[in-house]
Amino acid sequence: MTITSPHLGSPSVWTDARLLYALEEVVEKELNRHLKTTKDWMPHEYVPWTDGRNFPGLFEDGEAWDKEQSKVTEIGRIALVVNLLTEDNLPSYHHEIASLFGRDGAWGTWVHRWTAEEGRHGIVMRDYLLTSRAVDPDQLERFRMAHMSEGFESDNRHSMLHSIAYVAFQELATRISHRNTGHQSGDPVCDRMLARIATDENLHMVFYRNLLKSAFELAPDLTMQAVRDVVVNFRMPGHGIPGFERAAAQMAIGEVYNLRIHHDDVLQPVLRFLKVLEIDGLGPEGVKAQEELGLFMNGLDTEAAKFDERLAARKARMAARGAA
Repeated sequence: MTITSPHLGSPSVWTDARLLYALEEVVEKELNRHLKTTKDWMPHEYVPWTDGRNFPGLFEDGEAWDKEQSKVTEIGRIALVVNLLTEDNLPSYHHEIASLFGRDGAWGTWVHRWTAEEGRHGIVMRDYLLTSRAVDPDQLERFRMAHMSEGFESDNRHSMLHSIAYVAFQELATRISHRNTGHQSGDPVCDRMLARIATDENLHMVFYRNLLKSAFELAPDLTMQAVRDVVVNFRMPGHGIPGFERAAAQMAIGEVYNLRIHHDDVLQPVLRFLKVLEIDGLGPEGVKAQEELGLFMNGLDTEAAKFDERLAARKARMAARGAA
């Protein structure tokens, strides 16, 4: 894809290859910062192994899963399945970012490091879920097979700038989803595990957010357009999970992830940090994208307020029924 920036001294042309090269030094700097900041951790240390016992199958003494065996709440089970199935598609995610960013130099080192860290998330979550019998293991495996058999194609695979903008928001969205799932799970062990995962996701967000900041300095108009497109059309990577729409609705009602959380805790923090709506000196296309982004955020806030009202009314009805 060829993209142009009017902010260079001459009418230069940006390609993905040129942008990759221009941002390589920033990637190396952010990679070194990340490696100094992050702390290695062992997935097996977060799993209650003594709670484990055999399932039916190879073992004749296996005990079938029953909902009553789960320590987590109903919303916790729903969100945990969505979160794990999202992590399960890691091979597809790795393929996409390795194809976009390359496998050499600082970019390649980051791609492989990110993949290794994300891999730990899937390992610890599955071990926890099966050992603690938090979810139906047969259903979980059927969902995994269906989801991964569909593969994954990012909405932003056509453009490096769009991809960087997307992951800057998506990593934070994932952090928030994991953290809120832990809070709503009803199990302190689950909460601690997801807090550990959320810490990683936040560091990933910082990496991409800082990279996006440098992209604004290089090609402000193009980056503004990419941010607008990503924010307006944002979808979580797990949207292809079987029954995702229903699960997403339940997670919204359960306050794991909804419009208000998306607006206040995901989009706004990144946009404020980068001062996206305050950037001046943009060309016509950049100004248009900035204005459209501002209008969209205002509209999203209005929609979030309507959702807040419906959720409050629902809570009031549920409280009234409980008191009756």
